Amino acid sequence: MIFIIVKTIHLFAVFIYGGFLITDNLFLNKIKRSFNEEEHTKIRESFMMYVRKVVPPSLLVAVATGLYLISQVFGEIGEDGLTTFQTLLSIKAFLGIWLGIRGFNQVYLKIQPLVFKSHILPFAFVITIIFLSQFMHI
Repeated sequence: MIFIIVKTIHLFAVFIYGGFLITDNLFLNKIKRSFNEEEHTKIRESFMMYVRKVVPPSLLVAVATGLYLISQVFGEIGEDGLTTFQTLLSIKAFLGIWLGIRGFNQVYLKIQPLVFKSHILPFAFVITIIFLSQFMHI
């Protein structure tokens, strides 16, 4: 029962974080075309005011619950090495932990990334994690 509850919390947290990245990369960046720079800045800041309250904690919840879920399903490493499932799960974990560390550093420690300052790389990681999720069980 605990596993199902944690998995549900994980999915909601991931939807919040992933939804923000989708919105930011596919829609918010495009509003520059319809508004002047001052209006665009106001619109984006209005949106980000609410995002900053919800998305960073959601990312941390997603990473924490993801680590719990991995601990429950990873399984024993066989004599032949990692299974396909374990390999893909490990890649997902690496990408998720990277996102969590990056987000924590940016929001809570105010350490900005040296490279990849936009949300394009995190968006690509989230899309990669989604695709890996679909192929893990094959």
